[in-house]
Amino acid sequence: MSKMMSKKLISVFLLTIASCSELWAQQIIPLWQKGAIPNYQTSQGKEIIPPRNIVFIKNVQIPTLEIFLPSKLNANGQAVLILPGGAYSGVAYDWEGSDYAKWFNSQGIAAFVLKYRMPQAKSVITSYKAPIQDAQRAIRTIRFHATTFNINKNKVGVIGSSAGGHLASTLATHLTTNYYKSKDAVDTESFRPDFMMLIYPVISMKNGITHQGSRNNLLGKAPSENLIMQFSNETQVTANTPPTFIIHSGDDKAVPVENSIRMYQALVKHKVKTTMHIYPEGGHGYSLGINSNKAPNWTSIAAKWLQTL
Repeated sequence: MSKMMSKKLISVFLLTIASCSELWAQQIIPLWQKGAIPNYQTSQGKEIIPPRNIVFIKNVQIPTLEIFLPSKLNANGQAVLILPGGAYSGVAYDWEGSDYAKWFNSQGIAAFVLKYRMPQAKSVITSYKAPIQDAQRAIRTIRFHATTFNINKNKVGVIGSSAGGHLASTLATHLTTNYYKSKDAVDTESFRPDFMMLIYPVISMKNGITHQGSRNNLLGKAPSENLIMQFSNETQVTANTPPTFIIHSGDDKAVPVENSIRMYQALVKHKVKTTMHIYPEGGHGYSLGINSNKAPNWTSIAAKWLQTL
């Protein structure tokens, strides 16, 4: 092979690498335009990722949306907004976020992982508004770019785990409250999810039921009764709440299974189509359910449920 040919091949290879890198960089987009983040003030806060066996992002400053798309030939038009858990102190980004997204892609479903702001960050003015502001904006962003993402804007759901389940249920039940003033054309889209998936979710903020750490981080250590009721999402269910899929374990010592049971009862009362599976074992925080023999491997029944929508 001539030196000139070798140089050409190397140039093509480097150009391909550069193009792929550029494409990858475009897969993570800012949720808000510069200077338009609501409920925000300048602070010295910095985003950090402590050393752990998962990517756990704390003190989020700039919310982003990471885009995972299946091939066009495999895509079925469905999309899902993924809200990782973390007790409202951070986001378990890969464990309950990007790992989920890859699984959804394997089902032909477009997936979008939200890195949302933490309520107690110094850059946040009103604690409890920040996560739901980001979630409402995220699902609107997905719908606004539906053509680009090769999805049907009427098939966009949400999934949340643990505290992310609380945020998902807030998004799906607080349907008459716009938590921020409209910024641009994106905000003309609906923020109501078309379906909801709750994985070992925090639902209630009531004493004896809630996960105390999540409540303290979201509402503060001495919230008013009105605020407790507002974010006890089993009390916010209506007939307009979307079809729901719930997974929980009876031996969950972090988030009592009572959270899911009360949510299920409220959904049934309002005649919302709901599927719930409660496993005897599994504990809390098992992601896709493949990390141990006791963890419920729930994705097979989730796949069947998604096909019914």
